[in-house]
Amino acid sequence: MFQVQAANHKPVAFQNVEYIRVGSHKKPLKDYWEKERELWRLLSDPQPDWSAQICSGATLADLDPRALASARQKYKEKHAKLTSEVDGWDDLTFMNKAKVTSNSQITRAAIILLGKEESVHFLSPAVARVTWILKDNQGIEQDYAHFNPPFLLNVDEVYKKVRNLTLRALGGDTLFPREISKYDDWVFREALHNCIAHQDYTQGGQINVVEEDDSLLFTNLGSFIPGTVENVIERDAPEETYRNRLLAEAMVNLNMIDTIGSGIKRMFRKQKERFLPMPDYDLSDIKRVKVRIIGKILDERFTRMLIARTDLDLVDVIVLDKVQKRQPIAEDAFRSLKRRGLIEGRKAAPIISAAVAIVTGQEADYIHSRGSDKDDCKRKVVEYLKQFGNAVRKKFEELLFPMLPTVLDEQQKRDFVKNLLQEMRREGTIQKTTGGTKRAAWELSKPAPEVGG
Repeated sequence: MFQVQAANHKPVAFQNVEYIRVGSHKKPLKDYWEKERELWRLLSDPQPDWSAQICSGATLADLDPRALASARQKYKEKHAKLTSEVDGWDDLTFMNKAKVTSNSQITRAAIILLGKEESVHFLSPAVARVTWILKDNQGIEQDYAHFNPPFLLNVDEVYKKVRNLTLRALGGDTLFPREISKYDDWVFREALHNCIAHQDYTQGGQINVVEEDDSLLFTNLGSFIPGTVENVIERDAPEETYRNRLLAEAMVNLNMIDTIGSGIKRMFRKQKERFLPMPDYDLSDIKRVKVRIIGKILDERFTRMLIARTDLDLVDVIVLDKVQKRQPIAEDAFRSLKRRGLIEGRKAAPIISAAVAIVTGQEADYIHSRGSDKDDCKRKVVEYLKQFGNAVRKKFEELLFPMLPTVLDEQQKRDFVKNLLQEMRREGTIQKTTGGTKRAAWELSKPAPEVGG
């Protein structure tokens, strides 16, 4: 087993072939020339800390007094032992201590966090803006609002826009909490604060918070420096490099984000404690990070499992979350969960195991999720053809879909029916009709063999 570190001076290569991660798959870098060009630019031409640059001509008058007062309070919350000292510091001394300024000069980080709205011209041509967008279930934009610095205050204004309704449809079992909000306020702020801290402001774009029926999508420009979420969860250590080091350190000092490197892991833990789906990170675009927070229960069986199996570690829960979302999981993770009796079935469509179903009172759901035995499906086909003579595949789909596992999607169910009919043809049970119809139909072979002995 090899531990491969994130690329820091050249792409990762094995047997002289360079690779890159695209979604959850490893692909040859040469097949993605745009990603290769951007990766080489990032690795070979490291940029100075953009957020630490001095804003020429900026003074304390360009900062929002309310934001500055709030910053002092948050600093004292973070550094409780220094409370009496903080009250004796003048503004510039305080900001130097909080690492918002540099040698008593106003930095870009200071403008982003504490600057008046009209002071954003010091950042030009960069843009410091968060846009909230509300979309309906058809993806059509219904409303929007823009938010500029001071972000120390205006993150709360973004949060107020979100329709954070109360979930009550969590079942009648006493294991379930009676009410829970769709979105945890700490998770919301951590996700948005991360966007602010790690945005590539040199690209001139904005940060977006897209609110849909049951989810929030946060996007910021710039690559995900740790490489993968798994790196963050498993390593649980600060990164060696940062895009905006001064800005990130200032946000830590002002109690906006956790100690650098631990906030993402805490987001996953928070969702686990609330029995809701894990955050979804989409890192397929090397120039953009997307994080989706889901505010509803996707699969009640998964939720009951979280409640009953408090011994599951976070890595297990993340993989099981992928199972409920029908996302691909690694072979070793599949084997590990299956070996421990947490899931069963094929890797392409794993389901909750019988042992877990019994513990969590989901026996009926388990039987339904497994679907009917293949021989049962074959018998249904034979019965149908005995009754009606012949039928096209569409009719068999209507017949068999209710019998198939609930974990299969529509395409997987269609593939199952197609393969079942072909298997029955090879066995000599059915055959294509010869009546010259426009659509291919099936009929019983003569004589039709018995199915399943």
